[in-house]
Order: sequence, then structure tokens, then C-alpha cells
Amino acid sequence: MLENIVSERPSKVQKPKWLRVKLPTGESFKKVRRIVDEHQLHTICESGSCPNMGECWGAGTATFMILGNICTRSCGFCAVETGRPGAVDEFEPGKVARSVKLMEVKHCVITSVDRDDLTDGGSDIWAKTVHAIRYQSPNTTMETLIPDFAGKWENLQRIIDVAPEIVSHNLETVRRLTKQVRIQAKYDRSLEVLRRLKKGGMRTKSGVMLGLGETENEVLETMDDLRSVGVDVLTLGQYLQPTRKHLPVDSFIIPEKFAEYKDIGLEKGFRYVESGPLVRSSYHAEKHLF
Repeated sequence: MLENIVSERPSKVQKPKWLRVKLPTGESFKKVRRIVDEHQLHTICESGSCPNMGECWGAGTATFMILGNICTRSCGFCAVETGRPGAVDEFEPGKVARSVKLMEVKHCVITSVDRDDLTDGGSDIWAKTVHAIRYQSPNTTMETLIPDFAGKWENLQRIIDVAPEIVSHNLETVRRLTKQVRIQAKYDRSLEVLRRLKKGGMRTKSGVMLGLGETENEVLETMDDLRSVGVDVLTLGQYLQPTRKHLPVDSFIIPEKFAEYKDIGLEKGFRYVESGPLVRSSYHAEKHLF
């Protein structure tokens, strides 16, 4: 989900200097840091060692992961553990909502592991989490970064019914590399998720990682595919290998190329394009409300 950003060692090529991360600073960040530590709150901002944590927390944005930390899928890019997940925590929606309130989050991003082991794909907890946040923090806006629910559209409908301000589903890579990068996912199924979300009246968003071996033409084709199903917001970021067991980095995309892709994306009709080496799914998420 474009959240696994720490590389334990160089892949095929040396990591360039523009990927160096600045330490978080600022009073707003320090305030949130104190609250998180004092109440032992969990955010994927920390667990994913996101390079933008300081900037996002300072802007009042944070990302939370629900439905456990074990995924039923084994994507080649993701460091989340694969296996048999534990039982669903029915109290989780309230716990997440409490964290949002304590942290005084203005805009929160909710994401999750894939739960193909559940009949509802976890969609009931998803809906209850949105309701709980709205109840405890009625002024907080939300983005839900959702899985594909294995193409079970009644589960996707639960997300549409609770109508988060933004619904995101990441395509992650180009069509040719999907089977290698997202082993149990399907490129066209993800496009169908986004199409149905847009048809349901959602503001939609998707993210793509670069540096996995895709060509420029494939990146442009992917943009066209996303625009064909009405996606409003696009994020483009550099893939980094989370561990030596994961897919290696094929290439590091220079910042100037990311800037070029941003211009192209805007020309193609995306309402907003975040494009840069350190961009992740939730980067500048609060700005995507337009």
C-alpha cells in the first residue's frame, strides 16, 4: 500500500541522496508524539517508518491500520506479515476513534490488511470504524484506503454506504507487473473497484509505485486506465525494498521525472497528483479533499 518504505539494504542499485529522510521536528509534531506515547496509540505512520510523518502529524493528519497486522496475501513489495490472521477485534472501531480524538486528528486515513479469510472481507469493521470516528470526532474528515474485497461487491458497497470523504484503492503497479508484485490481486479487478466507487458517488484515489521495472509508456497507460474509471487523485512514489526477501528495486526514478509525471497526470485530467520519490499513499491526504 505504498507504506513500506524502509530498505534494509540496497537492491540492484545504490540508494540516491534524494531519498534521505529529515528527522521530524516542530511543536505540532512533538505534541502528537507525546499523546501517542502517553496513551500507547498505534499508527502506521510509525510502524511503516514513514518519511513524511513529521509533516503529516504537523498538519493534523495520521494513518491507522485496522483488522490486525497479519495479511492473507503475500504481495512481493509489502513487509506486512503473511499468514492466518487472528480473530476480529469487535472493539477496534471504538479504539481507533479514541485515538483519533486524543490525537486531535483533523483528517485521518484508515487502511487495513487483506482479510480474505472473512466472509465480509472485514467490511463490517470498516463501516463501524467510520461510524465510530464520526461519532467521537464529528469534525474529522476521512480517507479509507481499502482492499479489493476479492471482488465481492456487496462488501465494497458497505464502504460506499458510509461515504468517507475520499476512498482510495491502490493499483500499485502497471498491468504487466501486477502478477509479480500483487500475487493474489488482479489489475482489472482493482480498476473495477475504482469504477464502482466512482459510480457510487465517491471521490476516488489510487497510488502507483515506480522503480519496479515498468516503462514510461506503461506508466502513461496506467494513468489512462485510472482516468478511464474516473479516478480523481493519483499518487506516484518510489518503491523501496523493505527486506531482502522482497522484490528488488530495479531503478531509482529521479525527482525531475516524478515532476514530469505530475504535469502529465494533471494534463490527463486528475484533480490532484502527488508525485515524488518519498510520496506515499497518505502524503498530503488532507489536501485531496478539494
